[in-house]
Amino acid sequence: MREDLLHYIWKYRKIPLKGLVTVNNRKVEILEVGQHNLLAGPDFSNAKIRIDDQLWAGNVEIHVKSSDWYVHGHERDTNYSSVILHVVWEEDTAVFRSNERVIPTLELKQYIPENLLGNYKQLLDTKKKRFVNCEREMDQIDSFALVNWLDRLYFERLEDKSNWVWQFLKDSKNDWEKLLFVLLLRNFGSKINQDAFSSLGRALDYSVLRKVQNDPMKMESLLLGLAGLLEDDLVAATYYLTLQKEYRYLRSKFSLQDKVVQRPEFFKLRPANFPTIRLSQLANLYGRYPNLFSTVIATSSLADLYSIFSISASTYWDTHYTFGKESDRRTKKLTKTFVDLLIINTILPLKLCFAKYRGEEIYDEIATLVSQLKKESNTITRNFEDIGIKVGNAMESQALLQLYNVYCSRNRCLECAVGSIILDRNT
Repeated sequence: MREDLLHYIWKYRKIPLKGLVTVNNRKVEILEVGQHNLLAGPDFSNAKIRIDDQLWAGNVEIHVKSSDWYVHGHERDTNYSSVILHVVWEEDTAVFRSNERVIPTLELKQYIPENLLGNYKQLLDTKKKRFVNCEREMDQIDSFALVNWLDRLYFERLEDKSNWVWQFLKDSKNDWEKLLFVLLLRNFGSKINQDAFSSLGRALDYSVLRKVQNDPMKMESLLLGLAGLLEDDLVAATYYLTLQKEYRYLRSKFSLQDKVVQRPEFFKLRPANFPTIRLSQLANLYGRYPNLFSTVIATSSLADLYSIFSISASTYWDTHYTFGKESDRRTKKLTKTFVDLLIINTILPLKLCFAKYRGEEIYDEIATLVSQLKKESNTITRNFEDIGIKVGNAMESQALLQLYNVYCSRNRCLECAVGSIILDRNT
């Protein structure tokens, strides 16, 4: 028995609300189970319970065994002095208040439906190695219920992404243009270089960028120089020397502090993701759109967003991935897949935060945009497809990532709509 199952049973009223008796044969009627408290203190607050003929209002504490009250030290905590009912799976000792009066205790094991316990045991059977606990039952879940749950999960994931957007906004002192630049830097760095690119954004005074962004060459030299990619005096390429000279001038003019910037990695990256290419693409994006934040916020169609991000690295990079080493000619344009990730991880969280900042409603616009994006293909989404879950677009693939990472991998089945449906079968 686990305490989270007892919480679930109490919260969703999976036991009779009348005809109950405490371990001391006092009649119990549950009028209100109370609000689930996920912070410190008793598990449920503001419950209403009739014990014999007396109506009580207060808190409910839940444990597997009644002795857990003492294991957790509740007898020394005044927050628990207002507990009106102690709900346990098994009573193994009496629990007393500070005035030495016994706290009424309700033992649940005689009231919980056997089918529910059987469903729970089967769901969390650790002897069977599975991708997710419910993989044998998930494709049997009512499609309407599953779609509603995935919709909620997508916006839950979007809210999670927006949390660090708010933090970056605070760090940028409510400068939304700077915020977008820092977010784009982070996501242009992808997984391997996101920390290095973020450190670049923190080191750069955005007022400096505003002064050079109309000239992509100057901005490229600024970004590459700050990233420590213009420090090799053995490279003789004309373009490299031009960027190096320009950066040294900018560093002196604006007193730039490049020593605090984490140097980006090339190792384990595909050439198209090399930091040289990504920073050049970002420089050209800002060269084309000096007021990029305003442009993005005003854009509500996917086609227009694709148009904004239809940019390439500078022409030097058509035949290079690194300085001084030629490659086959290829325009280094942002791919549609990469732009989709920018929209998912940068633009949509930004739009949500800005709408909230202005007190506006934008959920329908976001849902429309993300549902038009191609689904993501990764190990998690493919595994869900293997067990019969259809993934049609990015909204669904993002929702499944949230489902797996936040619920399935942590065995939080009792907080999942799918798990609740499975538990309630035949009960």
